[in-house]
Amino acid sequence: TGPRISRHQTDLWEEFEDLADEAQPAVSWRATADGLRQATGVPPTPVPAGVQADLRPYQKAGFDWLVFLWRHRLGGILADDMGLGKTLQLLTFVQHTRDAGETRPFLVLAPTSVLSTWRSEAARFTPGLRVSIVDSTSGKRADVLRAAARSSDLVVSSYTVARLDEEEFREIEWAGLILDEAQFVKNPKTRLHRAISTFHADVTYAVTGTPMENSLSELWSLLKLAAPGLFPSARKFKDRYIQPIEKGKVPENEEGGEYRARRLAQLRRRVRPLMLRRTKELVAPDLPAKQEQLLEVELSPAHRALYDVVLQRERQKVLGLIDDLDRNRFIVFRSLTLLRMLSLAPALVDEADAEIGSSKLDTLLERVAELQAEGHRALVFSQFTSFLDLAAARLEAAGIPYAHLDGSTRRREQVIDGFKSGEQPVFLISLKAGGFGLTLTEADYVFLLDPWWNPAAEEQAIDRTHRIGQTNQVFVYRMISTGTIEEKVLELQRRKARLFTAVMDDDELFAQSLTADDIKGLFDGA
Repeated sequence: TGPRISRHQTDLWEEFEDLADEAQPAVSWRATADGLRQATGVPPTPVPAGVQADLRPYQKAGFDWLVFLWRHRLGGILADDMGLGKTLQLLTFVQHTRDAGETRPFLVLAPTSVLSTWRSEAARFTPGLRVSIVDSTSGKRADVLRAAARSSDLVVSSYTVARLDEEEFREIEWAGLILDEAQFVKNPKTRLHRAISTFHADVTYAVTGTPMENSLSELWSLLKLAAPGLFPSARKFKDRYIQPIEKGKVPENEEGGEYRARRLAQLRRRVRPLMLRRTKELVAPDLPAKQEQLLEVELSPAHRALYDVVLQRERQKVLGLIDDLDRNRFIVFRSLTLLRMLSLAPALVDEADAEIGSSKLDTLLERVAELQAEGHRALVFSQFTSFLDLAAARLEAAGIPYAHLDGSTRRREQVIDGFKSGEQPVFLISLKAGGFGLTLTEADYVFLLDPWWNPAAEEQAIDRTHRIGQTNQVFVYRMISTGTIEEKVLELQRRKARLFTAVMDDDELFAQSLTADDIKGLFDGA
C-alpha cells in the first residue's frame, strides 16, 4: 500500500497557520497546501509503456506518490533503504511526465561516482528517455549544459559541477530537480546547498536512505530544498522541534514528557505526506532472496589517461607473445594482472600515482557510510589484498569500524567473532582467505570490488552471507570499472560459463584453459 494521506494530514491550511513568516516560500506554500485540502489519498497511476521493468508493489506505490506530489507541484524526500530501487521509481516518474506532455528537462545532481549508474539504469529501464551526462571533464561546460538541456529529458551532473557552475544551472528552467544521495547537501551553510536552493525547478525531490543521521537539523535542511515553505524559519524549527525533541528543553508551564510527545507527533504529521521511507525489512515479502546489481564506476580523467597509456604498452607486448602462449603464459598473465590492478587503483601498481586515488573506493565509502547509518552490515571482497589494505585505510580515515581477514590474519576466529558480535559494520575479506569455512549471515550486503576469472568463486563468496540461517534479503553489488579490462573479464565469464562449471573453483586450472583468442578478446577495444 502507498503512503496514506488522511484529511488530518492534508488539511494543511490549519496546520500551517502558525507559519507567520511571510517569506515568498511560505506564501507560495500556503497556496499549494490549500490545493491539497481535498486530497484523501494517493491515487494509482498506470506505469508508462516505455518502462521496461516490472515494478514491485512498493516501487509502484513510490511511483504513485511521486506523481501525486508532482500533480500538486510539491517536492518531497524519497528515503527508501539502499538497494530498494529508488532510481527505478524516479525514472518511471520522469517517463510519466514526458508522456503527460512535460517538455522541460529534469536535472539530476549526484556524487560523481553515481553518474554512470544513472546512465546505465536509464538505458536499461527507460530506453526512450534522452539522457545527457554533464561532468567535470567537459571543455566548455556552460555550452555543454545548455545543449544538454535543449536536447535531453534528463540531465545528470555532479554536485561538484553544480557548485562550480551554479550561474549556468540557474539560467535554465528545469521541470524538476532530483538530488540523489542527498545526504551530500544536508548542510545549509555550504555554498552547494545555497546554490541549489536558487535553481529554478517546479519541484525538488531529495533522494537518500539516510535523511537524518545525527540531528533533526539535517532533516530541516533537506526539507528546506524539497518543501521550502513547510518550515521556512530555521530558528522556529529549532525552538519548536529540535530543543524539546532532542535536548529535552520545554517551556516552564509545560509538562516535559507530554510536551515533547506532542511536538514529535506534530512533526511527524507535518512531514509524513512529504517523506516516503521503506526499510528492507518492511518490504521483505516483495523482494527475492538475493538481488544482484552491476555497479559501473567511471575512472577519473587522470586515472583514465594513465590506464590508456599502460593498456597500449601491454597490448603490444602481449600480442607479440601470444603466438607461443604456452611458453609465454606467465608473462601474459602478469600483464593481465597489472591491468586488473590498474583498473582498481593506480597506487597498486606504483605508489607514486597514489594521489590519483580510486573512484571505486570513493563509491564504496559512500555506500558503506549509508549502510552504516541505516544499520546494515556489509562483506567486501577482493582478490587483491593490497586493494583491501587501501580500502581499510579509507575506512579508518572516515571513522568507520571494520574487520579485516586475509591470508596473513593470525587470529582468524577472533576477527570473525568480532564482526559477528556487531562491533564493525564492514568486513573486508580476501577471496582466498574467505572462500571457505565462513558463515556470515549477520551481513546482508555484499560488494565484489573486482570481477574474478572464475564466477564459481564469486558465487562462493556471496554464499558466505546468502545461506541457511540468513533471514534477510541479500543485496550483491558487482563493481566494474567501465572501459577497462574488467568489462572484458565479465564478457569472458559469460562466454565460458560451461567451462567454469566444469572447472568449478580452481582459478589456476581455468587460467590454463584460456586460449590465445580469449586473451586477444581481453584487449579488443579495451
